[in-house]
Formats: sequence, C-alpha cells, structure tokens
Amino acid sequence: MDIQQNYFAFLGLPESYDIDLKALAARSHELQKTLHPDRFAHLSEREKRLSVQYTAYLNEAVTTLKLPLGRAQYLLHLQGIDTISEASVQLEPAFLFEQMALRDDLEDIKVMSSPEAALDKFMDGVAQQLSEYQRAFAECYAVGDSESLERAAAVVRKMQFMVKLQKEIELVESELD
Repeated sequence: MDIQQNYFAFLGLPESYDIDLKALAARSHELQKTLHPDRFAHLSEREKRLSVQYTAYLNEAVTTLKLPLGRAQYLLHLQGIDTISEASVQLEPAFLFEQMALRDDLEDIKVMSSPEAALDKFMDGVAQQLSEYQRAFAECYAVGDSESLERAAAVVRKMQFMVKLQKEIELVESELD
C-alpha cells in the first residue's frame, strides 16, 4: 500500500474516465476488509495510525472516482489542470445565460398548480444535458493533447453547474413532498 499513488493505482484500476463501477466497488470492499482499523488493534501505534490513514485515503479515492464529475476533475488534476479550486474562470456568456434561464424555469415550476410532472420533465432534461457533457469530456480527455484537455476542463466547468442544478432540483423535489 502506498498513499502516494494516485487513486487509480491505489485501487488497482486503469486510469480512465470510463471505469467499471462494479470493479471499483469490489476493489473498495476488498481493501476495506484488509485495511480496517480493527484488524490492527493488537499492533503498534504506528501500524494503527497507518491503517487509519490508508482507510481515509481509500474512502477519499472511492468517493472521488465513483462520481462522474469528481472522476473528471481528478483526471484533470493528474494532468496539472485544477478545476476544483479555481475561482475566476470565464465561461461563455451564452452558457451562463442558459443557466440563469434554467434556474428561472425551476423557480416557475415551484409555483405551478401540479409541479410534479413538470419537475420530472425538467430533471430528465438536466440529466440528459449532463450525460452529453460527460460524453464530451470522455472524448476530449481520450485525445489527451493540451488543447483537448483544455476543452475537457471547459466541459467540467459546465458539468459543475449542472450537478449544482441537480442538487437544487432535489431540494425543490423535497419541498414538494
């Protein structure tokens, strides 16, 4: 075990956007059994501490790779492109206008007489758009040259907006229940 390895190497998975989620779950389960701190209770303090560090690293790796946005951001991070902590990125005005319109549409759904069907349709549209961004990311990332990676980063920034919108939709959905 080496927590200096990237998440893919740590988990024994190929470094790719299109990962086998069943293999990720199986490998995670296998490592959790091996690294569980209870297995190290009778060993030295150093070994107990390492077990806790490995388990934390494993949990962080699985959480990151399990979700498409986290996996995309991590792959770009490995290429030296930070899409997580950047604060002053310029997005296309048309995309930002589209995001404002989507949020207005979500607000309008809240006040409809029977908003459930409209919210379902809205959620489907957002999920489809997010799926298209995921496909676009995979294509750009697979090319791998610097220009394609910059396009992949631009797609990730759009994915961030859509994932945030999905969370807002879930909030509205819970308000309607």
